[in-house]
Amino acid sequence: MKLNLTRPIAFFDLETTGVNVASDRIVEIAIVKIMPDGTKELKEKRINPTIPIPLESSLVHGIYDKDISDAPTFKAIGKSLADFLKDCDLGGYNSNKFDIPVLMEEFLRAEIDFSLEGRNCVDVQNIFHQMEQRTLKAAYKFYCGKELVNAHAALADIEATFEVFLSQIERYKDTEFTDKKGNTSKPVVNDMKALSDFSGVTKNVDLAGRIIYNDKGVEVFNFGKHTGKPVVDVLKQEPSYYAWMQNGDFPLYTKKVLTRIKLRNLSTK
Repeated sequence: MKLNLTRPIAFFDLETTGVNVASDRIVEIAIVKIMPDGTKELKEKRINPTIPIPLESSLVHGIYDKDISDAPTFKAIGKSLADFLKDCDLGGYNSNKFDIPVLMEEFLRAEIDFSLEGRNCVDVQNIFHQMEQRTLKAAYKFYCGKELVNAHAALADIEATFEVFLSQIERYKDTEFTDKKGNTSKPVVNDMKALSDFSGVTKNVDLAGRIIYNDKGVEVFNFGKHTGKPVVDVLKQEPSYYAWMQNGDFPLYTKKVLTRIKLRNLSTK
């Protein structure tokens, strides 16, 4: 299908040092630019972020510090990139929430004038989520083929949830799933431990996900300037960080978990 375009649209994806829009950097950018006549232009570039790439991020996208040691910095290529995107609408997957904000941060750091004013920003993920709603009512219709009556009444909702759960186990019992590392398994089985591990998505230490387990089972911070750093190391090197979190606007359970880690590892004997 030919797109109805009045100007080019550039779909792009970023690989980054992490997921913090304010502090993480781009290590790779790929762009598919579609012209109004239907022709395409491709651009792919690795970028030296000028900061180390955490191992957790490298394990996701496969780009390590050694791979970008000789790559240009964003400041070096930013002007040509801005020219390539000139007069383009922008598109991507989760791009409105992540890719576009990260790209704008890089342009601002490099002091390159790149404006979003007047551009259309198309987020494919948002279209997906809007059209294939992830509500209980939609799930009940999809998995059970039934209309949910008395939605938002607690008993009706939880009975429907249980029916959906049973249907999921039956529907996906022999379905293969490939994770981000390329590992393939059949994770939806009639086993609560396996289902807990699969549905957890992230390995949270606290409920809010401010502290998570990394791939080595080490408790690391999952926000702010210490993202990806072991909690114990941060508390040793910056003891005031503990007090800052305890006095800050964090969930009580997060504070409880932080205290538990501190007492377990740093208490004096």
